[in-house]
Amino acid sequence: MADERAKEKLALEGGLKAVTSIEGRGRPKIGVDEFMAIAERFGFSKQALAKMRKAAEADDLGEGPYLANYYSPLKETRVQAFEKLACKTFGAKYAIGVSSGTAALHAAFVAAGVGPGTEVICPAIGFFATAAAVVESRGIPVFCDVDESLQMDPAKLEPLISKRTVALVPTHWQGGVCDMGAIMKIARKHKLKVIEDCAQACGGQFKGKYVGTFGDLSCFSISAYKIVGGGEGGLILAKNKRLWERANQLAECGGLWRPVRFAPPRYEGELYCGTNYRLSELEAAVDVVQLKKMPATVKRFRTVKMRVLKQLNSYAEIVPQTINDLEGEVGYALRFFPETIALGEKIVAALQAENIPAAMRGDKAAPDWHIYHHMYPVTVKSGSTDADCPYECPLYTDSGGKIEYAKGDCPVADDLFDRAISIGLSQWYNAQDCRNIAKGMNKVFSAYCTPDADARPWL
Repeated sequence: MADERAKEKLALEGGLKAVTSIEGRGRPKIGVDEFMAIAERFGFSKQALAKMRKAAEADDLGEGPYLANYYSPLKETRVQAFEKLACKTFGAKYAIGVSSGTAALHAAFVAAGVGPGTEVICPAIGFFATAAAVVESRGIPVFCDVDESLQMDPAKLEPLISKRTVALVPTHWQGGVCDMGAIMKIARKHKLKVIEDCAQACGGQFKGKYVGTFGDLSCFSISAYKIVGGGEGGLILAKNKRLWERANQLAECGGLWRPVRFAPPRYEGELYCGTNYRLSELEAAVDVVQLKKMPATVKRFRTVKMRVLKQLNSYAEIVPQTINDLEGEVGYALRFFPETIALGEKIVAALQAENIPAAMRGDKAAPDWHIYHHMYPVTVKSGSTDADCPYECPLYTDSGGKIEYAKGDCPVADDLFDRAISIGLSQWYNAQDCRNIAKGMNKVFSAYCTPDADARPWL
């Protein structure tokens, strides 16, 4: 009877424990098969994969890896390592790794105060995601024309600023850099936030300072399509802690970033409903390595472009693209503007025949979401439901807000986007490759154009 009572006595009170051991033994949730699925994506041979599997199966993975940023047994997760490296690389105070460049833009816009009744000035040339993220934040994109750098024209900004404007979004397009000195001067004069879109120019610099470090917030696409990245990812840089916290709240609505996750607001406006744009550990592991390689990658691109430009002759019918910072742009493409589209078509065909990768849109190309008047999800002004369009919001219309989009709003962009000839450059071209490309370009230009020492130089 005493034994029975002892068995019933709570372990808390000195009784026997009901569970003294666990006999069931499972396997890691994420184990060898998952590791091999990733290894296969690298394109290893069947023989190499077989060796990897044999080695992996011979090891004890224990419970297996934990591939989420939070609650990790690691002292520093790969996401945290990526954010830490980003701060060190760019000299930024705060960073957030997110799932894509578009996610970065959305979080940054909301953090900067974009919402119903507000306007954001975007460049007329640049991928649609920038303007789309403004609309997703319930703001209104206003397009600013470009100059011959194909970047936002600072001289066109001030007439577009209204009482509804809260931010400017200089977008460093396709390896080039914006004139950040002029843009920041205008933004500060009008007390506007600046969100830099660095998706296509990671590693670019203006006046010796990295793009992404001028704005209040900056956004990067860290992906397979860009200078840095292996799959799909993004990065936000923030100038101060409040902006970092607000961007985090949009990107990580679960509150895991906060010192006490479920605590009430520490200050007015800290908490609001957001979403989940968390960066995965697998992506971050690749991106840490990629970001370390960035300076060398950019240096190679710049070296290649400079080698080619130094050998090009000037021609009356050719206008080289304006470069806002010759030593600062990434430089993975070389662009120029022929006098006419008809001349451009001849030049492109001749360059391609010389095995030089040249391209031009011309006036018969299909729609392209890199030019404002083709960004149909924005320009048709329709929401996901009948009542889901910021353009009809009383906070916008009652303040005098009314916008229409049409080709012709940004005439310089209309002209140059179709007329520009682009030659893609590889970071791996050696000196002889650069000589051959320059020689081929001069050969073609001489056949169709007039040599002119007084024409705009390439450098």
